[in-house]
Amino acid sequence: MLTDRGVSSISALAISAIWPAVEVVALFAIRRRIDEFGVLTLILIALGVGSSLALQDARLALVKESAATGLFGLLLLGSLLMPRPLMFYFGRKFATDGSAERVDWWNGLWRYEGFRRTQRVLTVVWGVTFVVEAAGRIELSQLLPVRTMVTVSAVLPYVIIAGLVTWTIFYTKRARARAAQLNPAALAEPAV
Repeated sequence: MLTDRGVSSISALAISAIWPAVEVVALFAIRRRIDEFGVLTLILIALGVGSSLALQDARLALVKESAATGLFGLLLLGSLLMPRPLMFYFGRKFATDGSAERVDWWNGLWRYEGFRRTQRVLTVVWGVTFVVEAAGRIELSQLLPVRTMVTVSAVLPYVIIAGLVTWTIFYTKRARARAAQLNPAALAEPAV
C-alpha cells in the first residue's frame, strides 16, 4: 500500500516494522513476557531493510526476499537442536489467548511424546518447505524475466503459506485424534 503511494520500498519496509515493535513492547509491558513471534517478525524486517540498503540490482533484490525465507527455514531446522523447536512457540502463540492458564496448559503438553513428535514434525516440514521454496525462487530469479519474477515472488509465498497452514490443520487434527485415543486427559483444555 505504501509503495503504491510513492513511498520507497526501503521506507515502506521500515515503516512496516512499527506495528510488530509496538506489539512486542506492549505485550512485554502488560504480561512481562517476550512475544517470540513479534521478535522474529522484527528480525526478518530488519534483515529485509538491511539487505535492501545493500542491494541495488533488481535480480539481487529478488534474491534477498528468498534469502530471508531460506534463513527462516534454516532457523526452524536449527531449532530442532533446542529443547523445544520454534513451531512449539508459534503453536503456543496461535493456540492460546496468552493467559497464564492457557500458556501453562500448552507448556504442559510437552510432557507427552506424541505432542513433542508433532511439534518436531511441524518444524521439519515448515523448515524444509521454506528452504526449498527459497532455493526455487533463487533459481527462478535467474531464469525468468524480472517482471515475471516480481509477480511470482508476490504470489508464491502466499501459496506456500496457504499450503503449509492447510497441511498443518489436517496433520494436527490427526495427531489430536491419535492423542485422544492414547490419553484423553492429555487434551483437556483449561476452562476459559
